[in-house]
Amino acid sequence: MQILFASTAARARIARGAAGAALCFVALSAISLTACRSGEDESGAARAASIPSARVAIAQRGDISHVLSLAGQFQPYQMVDVHPKVSGYMRRINVDIGDIVHEGQTLATLEVPELKAQLQQTVFQVDQSREEITRAQHEINRAEAQHGALHEQYLRLQEASKGRPGLIAEQELDNAKAGDLSAEAQVDAAKAAMAAAKQHLGSAQADNQRVEALHNYTNVVAPISGVVAWRYADTGALIQGGTNSNSQDLPIVRLSQSTLLRLRLPVPEDDVRYVHDGDPVTLRVDAVGRNIIGKVVRFTRSINFETRTMETEVDVDNKDLSIAPGMYANAMLRLAHSEKTVTIPVEALVIKGDGRVVYVLDDTNHIHVRSVQVGLEGSKLAEIKSGIQPGERVILGGQDHYQDGEAVSPEIAQEPASETQQQTGGTIDLEADQQADNEAGPDAVEEKRAARTGIQKKNATEPTVNTPAAHEPHAKTFGGGAG
Repeated sequence: MQILFASTAARARIARGAAGAALCFVALSAISLTACRSGEDESGAARAASIPSARVAIAQRGDISHVLSLAGQFQPYQMVDVHPKVSGYMRRINVDIGDIVHEGQTLATLEVPELKAQLQQTVFQVDQSREEITRAQHEINRAEAQHGALHEQYLRLQEASKGRPGLIAEQELDNAKAGDLSAEAQVDAAKAAMAAAKQHLGSAQADNQRVEALHNYTNVVAPISGVVAWRYADTGALIQGGTNSNSQDLPIVRLSQSTLLRLRLPVPEDDVRYVHDGDPVTLRVDAVGRNIIGKVVRFTRSINFETRTMETEVDVDNKDLSIAPGMYANAMLRLAHSEKTVTIPVEALVIKGDGRVVYVLDDTNHIHVRSVQVGLEGSKLAEIKSGIQPGERVILGGQDHYQDGEAVSPEIAQEPASETQQQTGGTIDLEADQQADNEAGPDAVEEKRAARTGIQKKNATEPTVNTPAAHEPHAKTFGGGAG
């Protein structure tokens, strides 16, 4: 009985020892597994920490434009000083400043009494020449009749002498022949007199036309349709004829063709290469609150040595005369433009040798250095003509920190797809100018206006005739007369 009890106790102790060993094994296994998993996590975190991050942008399709902002001044399409062809007293002037006139309309009438007398004299000379032609025709008729009679007489005597030799004396035959030849010469002389009379008539008629033309110039007509910009003469004034281009004599009126205006824009030297005929121009005329779309119609193709700019002109329709010559406009001239092209930020471009490269990421976020052809560049975006497709990712900045084939962790930066780069060549803010003028004195305002137009301050109540020649390249001098 004791032996049996001892065996049973031993088996119980063995069982408890096996159970404890099993528990220890399980505990050790759990600790070992936990330690392995912790080591793997730490290794993955270390590997993730070793991959550098990179700021990237996505290539997109968009537009890039270069726009130049300029201030320009409206000028008449034509400016004409109307002078009379002849000198005389002003009998009547039909227009005043601000009047709208049409081509061929009589502006003024001069009184020139001596021209009337000269015209009447030339009329008499023409009539006299016609009478001389009539007399010369009668003389031709008389000479031809006399020559016919003498010629027939000579022929009869000659026939009689041949029929009966010796019947007619030789002296008589000679006298008849001489009379015939003399009469023929008189016919030629009469015809020559007729030709001279006709030439005299032509000369008289030419002189009559000349004097009549001068007399017609006493009616001074408008050479163009436009507005009377200034009036220089009054009724009764002695007006000198504008026959000499160097004359300092004042015109009768100055006409401005204001239904069509020129807007002159000084384009800087660096932007001249972008200017072409037909380029669109957006205009803002603050004085009348109008926006106008125009286009470049002409430019000088030369650079001003002082300002280093090229004069560029835009024609603006002004049939309602709402824009007055001399007003300013702010213009937006599009210099270069690219539509629906692939664009990326300029900071993605890296200069390498003679070309440009970008750092492109593939689907596994590995870097590939790729050459690209760059087109139009703005301040933020650049046009890519080849080498990049829309949707590809490029690294922005710090490219020298990365290597070809290296893996990176991308951080997407939101960038615009289009850009309009605006350059300014000087604009005018009328509201700011008006506020400054209110604060300044009248003398400062006048000097400021003179500086804007580029001329020294002059007497505004009486412009001189030299003003268009000096400051209006398109100003003309016209000798008015009846059209």
